Parts: sequence; C-alpha cells; structure tokens
Amino acid sequence: MRDTGVLIDASGVSKSFAVRGGAREVLRHVSLSVRRGEFVSILGAMGSGKSTLLGMLAGLWPPDSGTISVGGEPLRGVRSDAAFVFQNYSLLPWFSALENVRLAVQAADPSRSRAEQRAIALGALEQVGLGNAVNRRPGQLSGGMRQRVAIARAFATNPEVLFLDEPFGALDALTRETLQQELARLCARKERPVTTVMITNSMEEAILLSDRIVPMTPGPPSTLGAPITVDLPRPRSIPQLAHDEGATDVRAHVVATLTASLGRHRHRAVVSSPAAHELQPAHAEEGT
Repeated sequence: MRDTGVLIDASGVSKSFAVRGGAREVLRHVSLSVRRGEFVSILGAMGSGKSTLLGMLAGLWPPDSGTISVGGEPLRGVRSDAAFVFQNYSLLPWFSALENVRLAVQAADPSRSRAEQRAIALGALEQVGLGNAVNRRPGQLSGGMRQRVAIARAFATNPEVLFLDEPFGALDALTRETLQQELARLCARKERPVTTVMITNSMEEAILLSDRIVPMTPGPPSTLGAPITVDLPRPRSIPQLAHDEGATDVRAHVVATLTASLGRHRHRAVVSSPAAHELQPAHAEEGT
C-alpha cells in the first residue's frame, strides 16, 4: 500500500430504515477514513449493517446524517471511477462472459470503439484465468468462474475505488482462497493500486487481504470500532498466516475488540429492558 492521503472520508454517518410503526436505526455516528491504495475490511456479524454502510460509501443511497466525501468532494451518487463485486455475481444470464465484461467497459467509457472494448474485456478475463471460457454464458460456468467474471468486469473499467460485498462467501474453501489471491494481486498492482473497501464476516479473509481491519460493533444501531493495522508482509496465504506470530496478534486483537463490544452491547440491552428495570433495587434511583 502507498499512502498518498485520504481518498474516502465518512464522518458521523447514521442511517435508519422505515419499519412498521416507526423507524429502525441501523447505523449511528459511523466515521471511517480510507487512504489511497489502501485495502480496508469492515468485519462484523451478519445483520450488523455492513452492507448498509458499504452502500452509503459507494453512493448507492445517502446517509440520514453525517457526511461522506471522496477525493475531498462531497459524495453525490455513484462515481464513474468506482466498481463493485457482490456475492451474487450480478451477471446478465443471456450474454457471454466476454459480453458481460465488455458492457461494463462501454458504460465506463462510451468513447471507446467496440473493438477496443472487446480487447479490454478479453484481457481482463485472461487475467483471471478465463481466456478459454469467454464465450460461455453464466449458466455454463461454475460459481467460482462466475465470480471470476465479476472480478474481471470490475477491473476492466480501471477503477480507482473497489467495493466488495462479501464476494467469496458462497464459494468452497479452495476456490475462495484462489480468488482471494487473484484479488490481492490485482488490487496491489504497482502502476495504480486500487483503493478497496470490503465487508466480510470472515476474520481469516480480512487478515489475508487487508491493510487495516475495522470491527463493526453489534447493533442495532451499530458503529465502528478502532481500526486494527495488519502490518504483515505480502504475498500472504491462509496456511502461512495460521502459524504467523504477527497474524496471531492481529487475530487476538480483533477477537478482543469484538468481544468487548459484544459485552457492552449485551449490558446496554439488559439495562434498558423493562424486565431489568423491574429487578433494580428500590434505592437505585437515589444513586446509592
């Protein structure tokens, strides 16, 4: 990672969604800064609001309060220099792998000729090892191959920022590790490192790929804990990290942070419940 200043900056961001009978606050006072070329993973349990936060950072929907800026400018909608990789691939089933990627290139830069678009798409697919499957439709590809197409599509647009929403959660362990290594290689390219924000509920994945891990506290509402630096040499591998003292320290730090935040959340839930107030001693209101 090369630190050339903050690219993404979120300050005091909150978000609620309408539910029957009122509103449900999902995120409260979330702040996060991501430097250029940095790979940041937001780690938390399912349902903690990670996808909601990622959507706001990507400009898919605005926060209720707080501010988000990219490159020093207020974020207003989805940026043309951003790309996305989701868990469900989001490929058009009636088009080939090549055409799925070419359409992304066309959307990012309509001025390119169709031949240029195809050449860029083909190069991206070859980078992820799909040079022999470019004419297959998604239904003719395995889950791992479809996710490779999604990764190729993202990088074919030469993004400055990449947003990843649990991109490998549905894959088997071997395919997942292979694609994680491919992603790490593409994000760290020397000519232009890609600023990446990934949400995950896998600690090992976060340690494998990240420069920093930011734990999300339980909710609702959720917020972010203090970032944890992953100062480990690259390239990394899951087997190597299993016996690495530095990785063990990071793992212990993450677990301690998440455990502490879970304990505080449970305490608040008990104290704020009607049953808990009924169990308080009568003199509690007097402060004794």
